[in-house]
Amino acid sequence: MKKYILDLTVRAVEKVNDKYVLIRLTDDNPLPDMRPGQFVEVRADGTADTYLRRPISINFVDKETNELWLLVAMIGDGTRAIGRVAAGDRLNCVLPLGNGFTMPRSSAERVLLVGGGVGVAPLLYMGAEMRRMGCEPVFLLGARRGADLLMLDEFEKYGRVCVTTEDGSAGERGFVTNHSLLAVERFDHIATCGPKPMMMAVARYARENGVDCEVSLENMMACGVGACLCCVEKTVVGNECVCKSGPVFNIKKLLWQL
Repeated sequence: MKKYILDLTVRAVEKVNDKYVLIRLTDDNPLPDMRPGQFVEVRADGTADTYLRRPISINFVDKETNELWLLVAMIGDGTRAIGRVAAGDRLNCVLPLGNGFTMPRSSAERVLLVGGGVGVAPLLYMGAEMRRMGCEPVFLLGARRGADLLMLDEFEKYGRVCVTTEDGSAGERGFVTNHSLLAVERFDHIATCGPKPMMMAVARYARENGVDCEVSLENMMACGVGACLCCVEKTVVGNECVCKSGPVFNIKKLLWQL
């Protein structure tokens, strides 16, 4: 897909909680086509200590309003600077980058989307695109506590939402792979994004149950185009840059010890 460098206008900034903000961006021209699972490299202005762009997952694309949503976890100088933008500001973005999730082949395919923490971000657009093509996804979302769950009202627009929390304050107590859903329902495909231990547990479940599975890796990515080599992942065909060959990989291609 063709890549663009655009100064996008901030239409709105919504505080999700103390750590996360949702930034809604637009442009005078129609936004480029983007696929679920791809990401954006955002320039962090207003901080003298940040020289590299920050990779942010594409959270949602609304073609009717010409909006791109970015769910930003403000955890460092760069992402805090991005999260401080206000309506009317501009964000310089390189997009769309990487390869996305594999979409269902038919509306009959049963797909489970599993997310944890800010890893839930790309799954919203995936679910919305599935719903648009006639599929109804099932979301399995995990967090440490109920207050850490993100955008549940948005996910509920596109499919059934199941929840786990480590402290039991919302949904079922435990990790996503402990949810009773996995014991009683069968899926054709799983797509997951979140902390690596969570994704490895989901991949292990998928392998043991013969379910096709894709994971969206969150390796450190600086350039976004495969030039700096800081996001290399070992695969069955050798070392590959996550930003270029991924961030989405089928688990059959990864050398994870499951």
